[in-house]
Amino acid sequence: MSGPKPQRKILVGPYLRLAREFALPYRVLIGLAAVLMIAEAALQGLLAYLLDPAIKSLFIVKDPTMLFILPLALLGVMVVKAGVSYGSNVSLARVGQGVVTDLQAAMFAKVTRYDLSQLNAMHSGQLAARFLNDAGLVRESVTKGMQGAVRDALTLVALGVVMFYEDWGLALVITAALPAVALYTLNLGNKSSKAATKSMVSTGDLAIHLSEILDGRRVVKAYRMEDRAIARAGQILAERMKHLMKGAQARAAATPSAEALAGVGVAAVVFYAAYQGMHGTMGVNNFTSFLAAMMFSYQSIRNLSNFYTAMSEGSAAAARSFELLDAQTAVNDAIDARPLVLAPTPPRGAIRFADVTFEYAADSNAALRGVTFDVPPGKMVALVGPSGAGKSTALNLILRFYDVTSGAIEIDGQDLRGVTMASLREQTALVTQEPFLFDDTISANIGCGRPGASQMEIEGAARAAAAHDFIMRLPHGYDTVTGEAGVRLSGGQRQRIAIARAMLRDAPILLLDEATSSLDTESERAVQAALALLMKDRTTLVIAHRLSTVAGADRIVVLDHGRVVEQGTHGELLARGGLYARLYRTQFVDEAEPQAAVAE
Repeated sequence: MSGPKPQRKILVGPYLRLAREFALPYRVLIGLAAVLMIAEAALQGLLAYLLDPAIKSLFIVKDPTMLFILPLALLGVMVVKAGVSYGSNVSLARVGQGVVTDLQAAMFAKVTRYDLSQLNAMHSGQLAARFLNDAGLVRESVTKGMQGAVRDALTLVALGVVMFYEDWGLALVITAALPAVALYTLNLGNKSSKAATKSMVSTGDLAIHLSEILDGRRVVKAYRMEDRAIARAGQILAERMKHLMKGAQARAAATPSAEALAGVGVAAVVFYAAYQGMHGTMGVNNFTSFLAAMMFSYQSIRNLSNFYTAMSEGSAAAARSFELLDAQTAVNDAIDARPLVLAPTPPRGAIRFADVTFEYAADSNAALRGVTFDVPPGKMVALVGPSGAGKSTALNLILRFYDVTSGAIEIDGQDLRGVTMASLREQTALVTQEPFLFDDTISANIGCGRPGASQMEIEGAARAAAAHDFIMRLPHGYDTVTGEAGVRLSGGQRQRIAIARAMLRDAPILLLDEATSSLDTESERAVQAALALLMKDRTTLVIAHRLSTVAGADRIVVLDHGRVVEQGTHGELLARGGLYARLYRTQFVDEAEPQAAVAE
């Protein structure tokens, strides 16, 4: 899997856009945080300076009037500084969390509206890693960026003013050493940034692997793949650990290095001050204030040592987030799109495929080629054919999960590309071969077919789908939580809940993709009876492998290799002796042989 390239520089563009689109709503809070950080920097400088008069008045002049005033002044400055620091930190945290929360909400909304081809091209595990890991990096960069640019930088300025005031010569010597400190911390930042970016790739790999193992847990168990999965996870974790340790080592080196440099500085200051003191040119009060300012400044320098790393990682993470936001969807509403308008009463919802060709990708073979057929309003039409013939593709095109490559699909004479997708999907109900349930209550899963439906309506739909009885046998009835993707229910139970959802929707167009494939014989009879009532006066397009279930269709369209090869009723197609007849006879023999064996 390809991952992000290591970033060795701060990308300005993503931060400008982040500020413009996501930080602007927090401008008042940002302004408050900036004011508080400026005050904090000034108070830090004032604290270092107050040591000068304190030492002079209390230890040299020994002025009794200052015995309480100066200690109280120092205490007051420290208390106010603590309060200001708390306020600035809380404000920054609110800004950082707010910006990231809004960014995540925008990313989620965008990804949710991706068309099916985009979602199929992205792994859910990688998406989850971007949402969680990248968001954390953006948050760190926002908070540390503001702290570094305002509080730490201004603190260095304030303390620098104190040092120059106390002894400008010694201050120049200390200042001259700052470029060397900056280069060293920059080098550490580069190493940390490179390691962190590589660890992000490993984090994405881990998320993908975990997602696949959980989604494919039945296959993993059936084929005894546990050891292989564990070994692969161990490899990914070891690789991730290696990069995390490199980053940790680089970051860990920053603090000891700063302390070592501080030690050199302290030694130089002590030597210089002692020499000057022996010659009577520097007082102990000046020395103490200067030393305090220098020591305080190293804390800011240490904070700034991680500034470059946080900013470079954050800019890269923000850039990846904007890639998701800027991705162009292939299926969109036209500028002049209008709502799909159907007749107020049945029959309505005639579907027409007019010379439809569709390719999933520009360089792939066509899934449908020149397909033409009609689904009359209020009638049932079945699509049959071998696997890969294009049956499910046809249903996907009706819902505009994809757009046709050429030709047109119309409903009541309206080209689907000219109507809004929302109005199109409001007029349809879909039941798929592999029903999906949300990790919510059964009532909520059925209810999403028509938001706002009453409990009585939900239970009525469940009764019609032959689901009410088994639901009531569950420990919590309709309040039973189905688990991830409905894992706590059997395949047949999930299918009946999905059918109940479609029944509750009560849409004029019904799309059934192997809707009864997971049901046992008894349940299938009950559901088929319910479907017969549901399909009354509704335009219904059915996909079924069991041809006996579509024998009563008003028309059967036979697809093979993406083309329509036959159309007609069940009797007409059997009499013709073509592909449908061969499929039907083969399936009839396959189904009859086991029954004969049982009878013997």
